[in-house]
Amino acid sequence: MVRVKSFGMELRPMKTMRELADLDDMVNRYIADNRIRRLISVSDSATTDDKGETIGLIRVISYEL
Repeated sequence: MVRVKSFGMELRPMKTMRELADLDDMVNRYIADNRIRRLISVSDSATTDDKGETIGLIRVISYEL
């Protein structure tokens, strides 16, 4: 059975590296906690405000149980 899970992270100026590390930790913790053995894909997409500035990141994983 294939499942899909998405994660979101707000990005703030001058804190992006820390927020990306936090997002990585969140996703890795989810994978470990749910004993996921096979990832099918990992995809990142930026979200923007009305000026086109990046304000967030959405990471989507698909995996097999």
